Amino acid sequence: MNKPFAALAALGALTLALTACGTTQTAAAPASGGSEKSATGAGCTDDATKTSTGPVELTDAFGRTVELDEPATKVAVLEWQQVEDVLTLCLTPVAVADTDGYRTWDSAEELPEDVTDVGTRQEPNLDALFATEPDLVIVEAYTRDDAIIGQLEKYGVPVLATLGANAEDPIQQMLDTFDLIAQATGREERAEVVKDEFEQHLADAKEQVTDADLEVTEFVFFDGWVDGGNVSLRPFGQGSLVGELGEELGLTNAWTGEVDPAYGLGQTDIEGMTTVGDAMLLHSGTTDPESESFIDAAEKNPAWASIPAVKEDRIEAFPAGIWTFGGPRSAEQIIDAYVDVITK
Repeated sequence: MNKPFAALAALGALTLALTACGTTQTAAAPASGGSEKSATGAGCTDDATKTSTGPVELTDAFGRTVELDEPATKVAVLEWQQVEDVLTLCLTPVAVADTDGYRTWDSAEELPEDVTDVGTRQEPNLDALFATEPDLVIVEAYTRDDAIIGQLEKYGVPVLATLGANAEDPIQQMLDTFDLIAQATGREERAEVVKDEFEQHLADAKEQVTDADLEVTEFVFFDGWVDGGNVSLRPFGQGSLVGELGEELGLTNAWTGEVDPAYGLGQTDIEGMTTVGDAMLLHSGTTDPESESFIDAAEKNPAWASIPAVKEDRIEAFPAGIWTFGGPRSAEQIIDAYVDVITK
């Protein structure tokens, strides 16, 4: 399921029709009590999972002070980037919103089967959530007054509010969110390891792209959906995490149309995509179980075949299960997908 667009509208974003919508093994967290089991996947060694043990006081993305007697160990998480981040930090959440959706759309970190599902991301089941007795709830919000924050605070459990996105610097925003969760869970050492790995991953990939000596460096990454037989496409423009990662590799994002101020997402149709010149076309390879393939539907439109990248077979799908709004591990998957397409 793609990012909820009601939030984008609240930010003054484009009107988008899509409301529907990726791995290391981890150990399950305990059902109750104050101790946790660390994740046991790749990179989650004893040294990597060292935690601070003293009281925590931090300022979240909206200037709210979050105070904990000790680092959080039983964490409930209501958005998929933050679920991924918790797992990357070698901790298994006790509760997650839409576990099936996470497993479909985000393959960067594996979510154990016994994690409690607490309903949808838009309308979580708070009774089910608090039955897991979390010591911290991590949410994604868009304003300090977001309704979900107030609803959760009534239960007397600390709430860490993270910002959904920031098109001014989406890569730094992704890392800032990861840092906040690391602070709340006392896993700053693990976070530094992961961030260093991400930066090295990006640097190595940039060298590979440079060595490829591309004739065409322009690209457009997009996803889409089909509604009533009509194909809507969503280009990831300036300020999108996918777009900025591509440009960090030395490519040029050819989508110059209007985008929303948070996620850098645009909206167009097949005819609109004919304006991107010779740019290579890259798209999500994840199949939405609730929708017809937007690529299959696009191929039925004669205008699609007129696009240079389509005519010249320069259109490629990224692997399935890459969450385009994820954390450092998803970002590494995006980087790898670019390199695979360019060097194939």
